Amino acid sequence: MNHLWSPWRMEYIENHEKEDGCVFCRAQAQADSTGNLIVHRGTLAYVILNRYPYTSGHVMVIPFKHVPNLEELDPATRAEMMELTSRCTAVLRKVYRTQSFNVGVNIGEAAGAGVLGHVHVHVVPRWAGDTNFMSTIGGTRVLPEALEETYQRIRQAFETTDTHR
Repeated sequence: MNHLWSPWRMEYIENHEKEDGCVFCRAQAQADSTGNLIVHRGTLAYVILNRYPYTSGHVMVIPFKHVPNLEELDPATRAEMMELTSRCTAVLRKVYRTQSFNVGVNIGEAAGAGVLGHVHVHVVPRWAGDTNFMSTIGGTRVLPEALEETYQRIRQAFETTDTHR
């Protein structure tokens, strides 16, 4: 089943009544499931699926501590976030045969941060030719699988993929 991203969906997201507090802090307080989309927890940070992904497998690495930028994190948390980011690329290569990645951090509103106040790293799988006429002309993204399926595949891969070399 294909899932579409479109301008009407963005309107729903932007105008939908939002819950109080930080979406990431609420997610980390819940048990891991397709409800909160957390696929892996580390000691100081965790990996969660993006609820509105750019591509299948779009994940984020998020510290448990609620801070707006990297410099307010302690060195151990920053180091674990980088290790989890590296592990994400290994898992996504295994699950999706990913060719490349966009990895980035949007810090602050002017930089395009969608969740202000809780810094996070995006890991977006990419393939040659993955930008097609649907996204370029139609302003629509087509995802080949439901988030629930993505969740199961990535969570299982985190449990079985050894990235220590």
